[in-house]
Amino acid sequence: MIQHRITITLLFIFSGLSTVSFAQLSVASIFTDNVILQRDTEVPIWGWTEDKASVNVQFRGKTYLARTDKEGKWTTKLPSTAAGGPYEIKINQGNTFLELKNVLFGDVWVCSGQSNMEWTLENSMRFEEEKVNATDDQIRHFKVQRKGSDFPTEQLEGGPWEVNSSETVPDFTAVGYFFAKELRKEVGVPIGLLNSSWGGSRVEPWMSANALGYSDEQSAAEINQERIKEQATKKRKQLEELLGSIPEKDEGWGAGAAPWAAENYDDKEWKNMELPNLWEGQGLSGLDGIVWYRKQITLTPAEARDGLTLHLGRIDDSDWTWVNGNKVGEMEQKYNADRVYEVAAKYLKAGENVIAVRVDDTGGGGGMYGDEEGQISYTSVGNTKSLNGDWKYKVGQVYLEQLTGGRTNQTPMLLYNKMIYPILDFPIKGVIWYQGESNANSSDAFEYRKLFSDMIIDWRKNWNSGEFPFLFVQLANFMQVSKEPMESSWAMLRASQSATLKVPNTAQAVIIDIGEAKDIHPRNKHDVGYRLSLGARKLAYGEEKLVYSGPAYRKMERKGKKIILDFNHIGGGLVAKDGELKEFAIAGEDQKFVWAKAKIKGKKIVVWSNQVSKPVAVRYAWADNPDQANLYNKEGLPASPFRTDSW
Repeated sequence: MIQHRITITLLFIFSGLSTVSFAQLSVASIFTDNVILQRDTEVPIWGWTEDKASVNVQFRGKTYLARTDKEGKWTTKLPSTAAGGPYEIKINQGNTFLELKNVLFGDVWVCSGQSNMEWTLENSMRFEEEKVNATDDQIRHFKVQRKGSDFPTEQLEGGPWEVNSSETVPDFTAVGYFFAKELRKEVGVPIGLLNSSWGGSRVEPWMSANALGYSDEQSAAEINQERIKEQATKKRKQLEELLGSIPEKDEGWGAGAAPWAAENYDDKEWKNMELPNLWEGQGLSGLDGIVWYRKQITLTPAEARDGLTLHLGRIDDSDWTWVNGNKVGEMEQKYNADRVYEVAAKYLKAGENVIAVRVDDTGGGGGMYGDEEGQISYTSVGNTKSLNGDWKYKVGQVYLEQLTGGRTNQTPMLLYNKMIYPILDFPIKGVIWYQGESNANSSDAFEYRKLFSDMIIDWRKNWNSGEFPFLFVQLANFMQVSKEPMESSWAMLRASQSATLKVPNTAQAVIIDIGEAKDIHPRNKHDVGYRLSLGARKLAYGEEKLVYSGPAYRKMERKGKKIILDFNHIGGGLVAKDGELKEFAIAGEDQKFVWAKAKIKGKKIVVWSNQVSKPVAVRYAWADNPDQANLYNKEGLPASPFRTDSW
């Protein structure tokens, strides 16, 4: 078995009846067995000790003296080393020894953002195939624990470094894993994935006080606390208006009983909610806590004798499910898992039966949101019947922490201080980033371009490693399809992401073609990783002739009743996938967009509509879910959504 943690050997020396004490020597938690260190650059290594005596670090036959400061932090640097290994690193102070085994030098990529970066391979397409074939021990993964801090801290929580195998790979970041696989094929050096991500996080928590414009950390922390109090007061008022009173304890379940799940429980005072849907879109905006659902179904005698299978789809985050007061299934903290529960005939009867579901959501969206087709149902005697529609519901409990403090992953600076600051001395090759969903609402979507750009510039400055490649994923298509052209905050967020390409040495992976209308977490992570790897091969590894991006709007020209569009990154040429170009809209000076005709002419696209005689602006794929967007280059990379106007 591969040893994952630091191998520690303590040598005690005894003289007569006396005991020799020893200093508490430690090394920073980023350094464990199986660590991948950045090749071709000096690598700092550091830790702490209570003793000011010298610390020695041995590597490849040489000893490096570490200096200890007044706080007890010791630091030294390992020399620039080419890709390769494995090596051992030995650290000692007197008679205390630490040892790092199976150390490789290669390229380290930080994987950061929110849930689509945190999303594990186990819950993605191709998992079974990848699990069987996870034999490349040159891919390794370190997961930073989800923690926040009001002030920058040097102590990192997380790890250890895991070597890619069928046992470990299920918990790897899926996007990062597929990214690493592609680089292994093309570049061949060991790839370390330093996964510092947190689902539901906004961009501001990943930014430093300086990047956010604060004069110092103390002022920023005080402003944060005031903001949290204001938000808590506002949230309490909203919930009191919504619920009347705020339930602090779930009366529907306790002491081994579930009275709200009972078959004969009187739920006539409960309100109705249309399912499947997250409850935030059904009147319970911003609620973290417990909500109960109940629904009556009528079974035939044959169905009652046969038993049934409940297909409740995905539930965010946890559920406990009963039929006629009998518990038939439960899953905890599995917001991405389909609930399929067998119900024995002994729990059923001909006529009216009651399904009760207790849902517990700890943050973000909550509720029953169905399967990939947006369905919930039951199957009996070979027939499937829909459970979509009205369910009775009642709020069982509101989690009071949302009324007394802000969410860590929503509060400015907190994640930077605890999940980025401690690794700033750890050399990296670059960053891959997948975030933006939590900022994709109202004015936030436009403001994102400055925040995101400032964050990239600030990270580079603080890492002190030059303009390392920063690669990011544009938001996928998501939510309902619009029948007519309309405004979209998700489209605006994508435009803000594209605007960030003005920052040098950045690249964007466009995935407008692989989203899922009813799931904010597309299961196709392999194409995401592949498209990010193209940006890395171009920017980090210098493949000059590589086409790494789909078509990107450059400029427009009006000719009579038509608008001519010009693009960058056309590669081998522009193509319309599956027929005529779609998702183009055009407008005149009245700023009213209508669907337009579009045709490829050489390296340009001509757009027009008989409804607009004097066009002034064009938009492409400007919607939450432009699911018919089909402009690509011949290399198979989709065009980025865009608008020519600035309205």
